[in-house]
Amino acid sequence: MTPITEVEGRRLALSNLDKVIHPATGTTKGEILHYYATAAACLLPHLQGRPLSFLRYPDGPDGQLFFTKNPPPGTPAWVRTVPVPRTEDKGTRQVVVEDLASLMWAANLVVEFHTPQWRADAPAEADRLVLDLDPGAPATVVECCHVAVWLRERLAADGLEAYAKTSGAKGLHLYAALEPAPSERVSAYAKKLAVEAEAELAGLVVHRMTKALRPGKVFVDHSQNAAAKTTAAPYTLRARREPVVSTPVTWDEVEACGHPSQLAFRIEDLAPRLQRYGDLLAPLLDPDRAGVLP
Repeated sequence: MTPITEVEGRRLALSNLDKVIHPATGTTKGEILHYYATAAACLLPHLQGRPLSFLRYPDGPDGQLFFTKNPPPGTPAWVRTVPVPRTEDKGTRQVVVEDLASLMWAANLVVEFHTPQWRADAPAEADRLVLDLDPGAPATVVECCHVAVWLRERLAADGLEAYAKTSGAKGLHLYAALEPAPSERVSAYAKKLAVEAEAELAGLVVHRMTKALRPGKVFVDHSQNAAAKTTAAPYTLRARREPVVSTPVTWDEVEACGHPSQLAFRIEDLAPRLQRYGDLLAPLLDPDRAGVLP
């Protein structure tokens, strides 16, 4: 029998709580839901107002994975949806998760949370820039950290303050808060930074996705600034064998990283980190901290 629970006055059916989702650690769906309830205070502000895409993995990372932007079948009427312009399909709607009840409903579907760099009330007007640093083996997050420090200084030269989080996979994501600017302009600026990084860090960085160029180097992916693209949200679990989380990190941690294990965080690591640091990405949510795109 599916247990029914009440969250902020909403009745939720939470299913298969004992089902193992992350096989390497035996992590169950119930433990995942507990994690999201624990992290909600820091996660929800980063989802606020942003239409969500879900990467669903209900049978774990070794099962079927499917990416969806449309509200899943059976979405409760009380879960907020917003119209989102898409060139191929006018009038599409996507889910927005802004409260604990909606978060627990979505987490019960077993999803990664992905957001665009803009809010639903201003489509294609980015209020942040993102650079996805993706290492090509044998490079690891250690090499990403070297590149991140260079990009932090380069962004600072343009008056933009960078913040870092692990991707929850192999690399790092860098963010900078912006006064809203057209996604096309942000994309062009991000590509310019990636090209500059390749020129300055010869042998370490590539700015093109071509796989043949990437072994041993860090791909600075600027494409996620495009209006149609999304990035894994802060604090989202990832569909990996272990329950790894896309985790904000300090610049001291980035600069000191000498082994990939130093920047790999699982759900059990997040509660003590949140207690110690709070939300390291909170400045991204402060309009007074937003920089002006050059």
